[in-house]
Amino acid sequence: MTQKSFYLFLLISVLLTSCIPIKDLVYLQDKSTSSEQNTISAVESKPYRLQVNDVLSINMKAIDPKLVSIFNTSNAENNQALRSEASLYFDGFKVDDHGNIRMPILGELNVIGYTLEEVRVKIEKKLLEEYFKSEANIFVTVKLAGFRYTINGEVGSTGTKTLFKDSVTILEAIANAGDITTVGNRKAVTVIRQAPTGVQMNDIDLTDVNVMKSPYYYLQPNDYIYVKPLRQKTWGTGQTGIQSIGTIITLLSLATTVYLIIKN
Repeated sequence: MTQKSFYLFLLISVLLTSCIPIKDLVYLQDKSTSSEQNTISAVESKPYRLQVNDVLSINMKAIDPKLVSIFNTSNAENNQALRSEASLYFDGFKVDDHGNIRMPILGELNVIGYTLEEVRVKIEKKLLEEYFKSEANIFVTVKLAGFRYTINGEVGSTGTKTLFKDSVTILEAIANAGDITTVGNRKAVTVIRQAPTGVQMNDIDLTDVNVMKSPYYYLQPNDYIYVKPLRQKTWGTGQTGIQSIGTIITLLSLATTVYLIIKN
């Protein structure tokens, strides 16, 4: 093998092994062999059931606001959109280790395993049975004090994030974190979830359109997402063809210089 052939072989080998193919970067690809276009239905998002350490934002209204002012926290009458995450944390109602929240006047209410709608009905029923008549037109809203999740690994912005939505898909969560970097492995994104039966961990392929059928497509509050790096990151030869060629030229120049120094 001549020297030129060797360098050409080296160039092609590095380009083939270091460049990241487009199929590893595109989300939700239809990988079925059938030529017919299939309709993919996302898995139904089940109502979230409250767990320990969840924080609830509870607001009560009535025809006469003074009637329910004592039941509300100090900032409950403020516009929800203007309330900061810190305010919701300190003014919200945290589910303690026994599954209870502690509210003014109403005392402790067990909410562990309840949906937000079930908690709302429970509070309204208690108010009407013990404190008000139906004519008071009591109106109660119960929401999570922000949808929190933690994301780490090869994304634009790591850390604990908060979205003020009732449901969040993993694609929305990743987009909110600045998307997966070029060297992030979209084919094996790990989701760690705390369930009543213990910790669940699963890898999902975001490049496959069938990921929408996964029970991990819709996140749950306090989920942890980890995006692993591709091998190309550890090789350090470049993420694109241009970067790889630049790396090769640098290495060849270095090798040539060393060779000439030794020869002379």
